[in-house]
Amino acid sequence: MTKRSGHDLDYPDIDEYDEQIRPQVEALIAGERRMLSARQAAGNQADEEVCECRDGMFPGKSTTRRGFMAGAAAAAAAPIAAHAAAPPGAMEFDVPADPTKVQGRLTNDDGGYGSRSQFENEVRWRFPTATKESSWTMTPLESGHGVITPSGLHFERHHGGIPTINPANHSLIIHGMVGKPKKYTMADIMRFPSVSRFHFIECSGNGLTEVKQSTLKTVQGTHGLTSTSEWTGVALSTLLREVGVQDGAAWVLAEGADAAVMTRSVPLDKAWGDAMVAYAQNGEALRPEQGYPLRLFLPGFEGNTHIKWLRRLEISDKPFMTREETSKYTDVVKGGKARQFSFTMEAKSVITFPSGEMKLPGPGYYEISGLAWSGRGRVAKVEVSTDGGKTWSLASLQGPIEPICHTRFRFPWVWDGNPAMIQSRCTDETGYSQPTNAQLNEARGPNGHPKFGYIYHWNGIQTWGIAADGTVTNANQYT
Repeated sequence: MTKRSGHDLDYPDIDEYDEQIRPQVEALIAGERRMLSARQAAGNQADEEVCECRDGMFPGKSTTRRGFMAGAAAAAAAPIAAHAAAPPGAMEFDVPADPTKVQGRLTNDDGGYGSRSQFENEVRWRFPTATKESSWTMTPLESGHGVITPSGLHFERHHGGIPTINPANHSLIIHGMVGKPKKYTMADIMRFPSVSRFHFIECSGNGLTEVKQSTLKTVQGTHGLTSTSEWTGVALSTLLREVGVQDGAAWVLAEGADAAVMTRSVPLDKAWGDAMVAYAQNGEALRPEQGYPLRLFLPGFEGNTHIKWLRRLEISDKPFMTREETSKYTDVVKGGKARQFSFTMEAKSVITFPSGEMKLPGPGYYEISGLAWSGRGRVAKVEVSTDGGKTWSLASLQGPIEPICHTRFRFPWVWDGNPAMIQSRCTDETGYSQPTNAQLNEARGPNGHPKFGYIYHWNGIQTWGIAADGTVTNANQYT
């Protein structure tokens, strides 16, 4: 296998992937390739003569003065209104030479709901499936600050498009093995005592391209199916007490109101524990792509179980064996068998700076930074290696450190200019430590079945290689 580094957009041969997985890997490569091509086109406008000290360090952002002024000149030539030239979520405005010499924009002239700066351009990129109804988008983790993901950058996964639902007409039915089946309107649900918690969600397919070999180039591509928000709603246990769960009940079927009528079986113990029905995210109502007006939230469980546009909960004594927990979302292991109902997302971490497609301008001091998380509870420690896992040092954890939540870690590093391989390793409060890719493949067997390899719940240690010229590439290890 050969792969050239840098920005030539070459990708490795993926013939080793199973025939059922290969189309997904090919599509993810195509999606990332388009994103990087767009970034390169934007970056070509930058001036590399004036100050190269940070240019190229962050893909897609021009940090030179002329590059910035080119963007400012383009903005100055535009009317004070949103148009195609502005990044998504922004409006393009005239940029004065000296903002102290002119009045600024009028208060509340944006209609009452703000927008981000026209100089910020982070976006999700879409997995290029045949249809946009069944697809997903990736969070730009490399651009994040702290641990909260802006609602507009939270990753998405849809199976039948994004439904448009009037909350006045939406309801949640709870029935089955209960004493009093009930139908709740949104107004009913909003009257119950609320809870708010910070938690991550992660798709169990996050990192599927990296199971066998280094494939995608950026951390958005390798790890972008996870995000953290503040979620607000009603504890599901509150609703279960209302309906009176019968003896012998053990499972809950959760059903969504999308075109796919997404359904998953959930253990009743989880429903009685920390599960909630959420109606708000980051201080406002859920966004439609995140389940507006109501979604199930199961802290630490794989994202597919967090049923969006929640409309029905059926209590039973057995799981319902839906499509999403039989032919999908199971873990094939050695011998061709599959683990079913492997809900929990295990301890994981990734360095977001520096990461793939960035370039360090030269030797000197850098702060290595990244995210760690675990579906089992709090992050207890994160270790960082700069020599490919030969030695490890403790990183500092940035508070607050919440259970089942992204945790930011930081590690001071003086790069001597020689090639380096940087990694992070997370250990959670239960003592579980993030494994290497080799350990995962040994335990599960990447070819456990003639047609299906495992693609879910990959939490192997990610390696970024730093070349002598500062170029950062995906350099995962498998032995």
